Amino acid sequence: MLRQLLAITVMNFANLRHRIGSSVVVVVGVAGVVAVLLGLLAMSSGFRRTLTDTAREDRALVVRGASNNEISGWLGADEVAAIAGTEGIAIASGEIYATLAVTKRASGVATDVVGRGVGADAFALRPELSIVRGRRFEPGKAEVIVGVDAYAQYVGLDVGDRLDARNMTFTVVGHFAAANTAVESEIWMDSVIAQSVYRRAAGASVVRIKLGPGATADAVRARLDDDPRVTVTLIPEVEFYAAQSAARAALIDAFAYAIAAIMAIGAIAAALNTMYTAVSRRTYEIGTLRAMGFDSVAIVASVLGEALLLAGCGGLIGAAAVYLMLDGVTTSTFNNAADSQVAFAFLLTPRLIATGVVAAVVIGALGGLLPALRAARMSVARALRP
Repeated sequence: MLRQLLAITVMNFANLRHRIGSSVVVVVGVAGVVAVLLGLLAMSSGFRRTLTDTAREDRALVVRGASNNEISGWLGADEVAAIAGTEGIAIASGEIYATLAVTKRASGVATDVVGRGVGADAFALRPELSIVRGRRFEPGKAEVIVGVDAYAQYVGLDVGDRLDARNMTFTVVGHFAAANTAVESEIWMDSVIAQSVYRRAAGASVVRIKLGPGATADAVRARLDDDPRVTVTLIPEVEFYAAQSAARAALIDAFAYAIAAIMAIGAIAAALNTMYTAVSRRTYEIGTLRAMGFDSVAIVASVLGEALLLAGCGGLIGAAAVYLMLDGVTTSTFNNAADSQVAFAFLLTPRLIATGVVAAVVIGALGGLLPALRAARMSVARALRP
């Protein structure tokens, strides 16, 4: 059986040059399906990584009441002070969460990005943040620093540029990096200036905390729940960013599989047509093989193997195209949970490449199975009829 299978397979592949046109159709069709699927999944993967990589196990957010985001609610100065003095909290950074209007480089469309009012504690809380160009803003001055992803995506954010925000004009004095996290999509300013610009009283939209040695989020949460001076919710960063990424990533994934499924129908049809044509052209050859005693299983395997080879080549070409053209490319999308744009890079992982190759193999199997069965069931007398 193995000798028969090997002999027929070698003969099939040797004859591929006579069916180059129809074979290319299958390869290109499958490559298109895999490229679209992997392109969208790489977008979802990059978005999810950007948010989840932002989280640290020893950091958390403290927000007003039962809120689950940084947008709604306000904590007064007394509440911020009470939170900062809670046992188990090493650093407490009261921050003002707002939005700034910017313009996308690619499209020229106006959009909103996060404008974060911070103090010195914000930098101590995020040791991964570093200034890569220019300098930090000076407290009390209308100056901002811009994340490298925000700078890459939007115009007017070079060092020295002016940025209008409501009744004040800011000067961009630096760019910062933060280990490829979502913070790189933000624009930071002094918290006191932010209070003036956005007409906020003393206090903060959110207090971001770093847990002290040996402290746990549950223990600190219990202390805050027992403190009559505050009515707040503590959310570990890991949970916060996982929740933010889940909905958008799930939507992109669903869209990717839906579009790929529609395109796969066309690719399967092309594979069916190609393999049926191949079987028809090889009718006399198949009849001769059957008359010589070749088993029908070997014939099925050989025809199916040809379909899988073509589809597999298409899958690898599609994956290579996505890797070369998209992997690492920065883009942005609207994050509903943050009510602002988040910049991120496409991320094509080995797991996604494996998903694309498996999808290609499934398309090849579905497109080659019926023609293979037809070849196996073909009677010797009919196949050898002049």
